[in-house]
Amino acid sequence: MRAATSPPSLVTLVLLTALSTLTLNMFLPSLAGMAEDFEAPYATVSLAVAGYLAVTAVVQLIVGPLSDRLGRRPVLLAGTAIFTLASLACALAQDVWVFLAFRMLQAAIASGYALSLAIVRDTTPARQAAGVIGSISMAMALAPMLGPMLGGLLDTVLGWRATFWFYGAAGAVLFALCWVDLGETRKPPADTEAAKGQGLRSLASAAAFWAPALCTALSTGAFYIFLAGAPLVAQAVFDVTTAVLGFYIGSITLGFLTGSFLASRLAPRYRLSTMMLAGRIMACTGLSLGLGLALIGIVSPLSFFGATVFVGLGNGITMPSSNAAAMSAMPRLAGTAAGLSGALTVGSGAALTSLAGIILTQTSAPETLLTLMLGASLAGLAAALWTRRLESIADRADRSESLA
Repeated sequence: MRAATSPPSLVTLVLLTALSTLTLNMFLPSLAGMAEDFEAPYATVSLAVAGYLAVTAVVQLIVGPLSDRLGRRPVLLAGTAIFTLASLACALAQDVWVFLAFRMLQAAIASGYALSLAIVRDTTPARQAAGVIGSISMAMALAPMLGPMLGGLLDTVLGWRATFWFYGAAGAVLFALCWVDLGETRKPPADTEAAKGQGLRSLASAAAFWAPALCTALSTGAFYIFLAGAPLVAQAVFDVTTAVLGFYIGSITLGFLTGSFLASRLAPRYRLSTMMLAGRIMACTGLSLGLGLALIGIVSPLSFFGATVFVGLGNGITMPSSNAAAMSAMPRLAGTAAGLSGALTVGSGAALTSLAGIILTQTSAPETLLTLMLGASLAGLAAALWTRRLESIADRADRSESLA
């Protein structure tokens, strides 16, 4: 067993992140069967997705500040324990509303991703933290690719409840792993904002937090817009099968995996804002080329999805550094920053997804979708430039102090 103050291994942090992601989408192939089993409308059962996302935003707002006050270890242990018990209750539920109630409690595992980032920042300097977060982000890319496949297999062989038994077993194993491997990494808050419970208020007035946090949220927003509109484009314009559609949708995730790998190698060598800008420029360039081709009448699966894959690649490069920068605004409030940034990302993603659903039509789908994605990516670029400006101001202030 590790010492009470030793940091956890990277494997533990990767597994916490992966389970946080798997809990969102692994059971998606079972939704129709669950509606039939519960004798409930599909719209009601689908609250297991939309409602869960909303609750995860609230959970991150709570667990971040709480971990700054009480520590990362007790909050993560509590989160995994609640998730494990809620998963078992979901597997046993005979009523759809009972199921949904415990499904919302499963959102406690959202603490795994947010606090994994905070732990990395607790134990690693900012640039190196971006590299480690890049490695963790690769789990975020693989989990949503493999999760529905595993969930579909379990559903086919054993029924939809098997997925929630899997969640329960995975939660129990992860709880045990955290118990033996996850030492406390948060430094005592003493008389800081965290000790006084004023972390959210302090971050709310810190431009050094908002600039990179908005960059993360807007970059991810382009991905959410893609998820909302890609099925319409693929089926209405390209007339592809669902199997091919799955491949095309997976291409953006493959781009994110590649970008995260590059970030894990390159981020320690460059300033955080440099990596953020590199990713935003890559995303905007790819989307601009795709939109330009669409406007002159060249619309094909290769040109469209070839453009959108740059969003995944750019996000993979940008987000490890933007996350590290947000948590570096006030290092003593890394947990609060991770939670608030995560909630901001989920909230803005939900809003942009809804906007895309309202605006998109079959006749203008490719051009409109690329325009919306480009708009979000350009806004993310503006946030990255804001981060660069704040970084330069801080550097000049540090040089002035050293000369004085």
